[in-house]
Amino acid sequence: MGNSSSLTNLSDSAVVLLSGGQDSTTALFWAKSQFQEVHTVTFNYGQRHKIEIESAARILALADIPMSNRNLINADVFSQFDDSALLDKSSSISEQHRVGNLPASFVPGRNLIFLTLAAMYAFKHQIHNIVAGVCQTDYSGYHDCRQATITSMQESLQQGMGFSFEIHTPLMHLTKADTVQFATLFDGCMEALAYSHTCYEGVYPPCDKCPACILRAKGFKEARVKDPLIERFERGE
Repeated sequence: MGNSSSLTNLSDSAVVLLSGGQDSTTALFWAKSQFQEVHTVTFNYGQRHKIEIESAARILALADIPMSNRNLINADVFSQFDDSALLDKSSSISEQHRVGNLPASFVPGRNLIFLTLAAMYAFKHQIHNIVAGVCQTDYSGYHDCRQATITSMQESLQQGMGFSFEIHTPLMHLTKADTVQFATLFDGCMEALAYSHTCYEGVYPPCDKCPACILRAKGFKEARVKDPLIERFERGE
């Protein structure tokens, strides 16, 4: 698994899972520094913070990703299960999940499905590299953000499609503060982060109360870097 800037590239192209959030935006700009051609997949899965899809579009424009390489995929199958506060606006995002000791925001199988869909796209375009901004250091208890899950998924996708994939997770072992510092290394990343969306309530300015807002604020504070999203709000933009 690729966790650093030292890669064994199987091709010069990559597919990035871009939600429009802080981590996936950072992963996108990392990928731009590593690969000659970058494609992206963004998912509409009925999330309560659907504003992140608009954020992803703005970030893609700032990152100068060709329109032909940007993909919005409808994955509304999750609504049939409705087992997460991210899918049900009437549920409290700060409570525990109904099943297991997990945050209410946990969407069972989400990253497993997303990685599979990204691999399907990659297979079609003969792209061997997939980039995801998952992290097990500040992963909120999500099982599908752990290294063990990514390692297993890579093997399963290769076996199931008969095609070589490498899933790169450059943020896997970084804290949120580390991720902020990491983002400063890539041209244009901090500017793009001004348009990223993290708040689970789907509001701008961010609510500052949901778990995602709290974790983001903590990371920027510990990194001693001003959040460009907050700076944009303070400018009245």
